[in-house]
Order: sequence, then structure tokens, then C-alpha cells
Amino acid sequence: MPSRREKYRIGDIDLTDVRNRNELRVIKAIEQVLREPPVYTPDPKDIQDIYALALNNLAPRYAQTGTIVLRDPVRDDQIVEAVRNAFVRVMERPKE
Repeated sequence: MPSRREKYRIGDIDLTDVRNRNELRVIKAIEQVLREPPVYTPDPKDIQDIYALALNNLAPRYAQTGTIVLRDPVRDDQIVEAVRNAFVRVMERPKE
């Protein structure tokens, strides 16, 4: 089975460093929301669902590592709101 790095290649071009700039911002927002009352302790699968749902509800912002971004159209409050909405959705419909 090919490695992750091998899966994200086109010929000799490595695409693993092309990332959605919102990924780290969503992770930070999840950490923030986890500290807010009411305290909810999601399991690891719930966190993955929250992460995916929040990212899917934000405009993607893909860029290569090391590029300069002059303007980010997705505001921090939009990211926190997407995370809060994802928390609610997962809490209302947890997977078993």
C-alpha cells in the first residue's frame, strides 16, 4: 500500500505541503470551544466529526507551505461559529 506521501504525488511533485489554511484555525477554535461552558467532553471520533463538519462549512483556503497570504476572507468569528454549530450537530446526533 502506498504511503501518504506517495499518494499525494504527481510524478516527482509532492503535494503534501498544500494545506487548507483553515485547518489550524479550526483546531484552535475547537480547543477554545472545549473550554467554554457548558462542559462537553466529546470522544475522539466526535472531535474528528466536529473538525470535518466545521471545515466543510467554511470556504476552503488552500495554499502551499511558506506562501504569503495578504488577506484572509474567513474571519476568526466565522470559524468559531462553524465550530460551535458542528458541536451542536454532533451532540444532537452522536454516532455509535
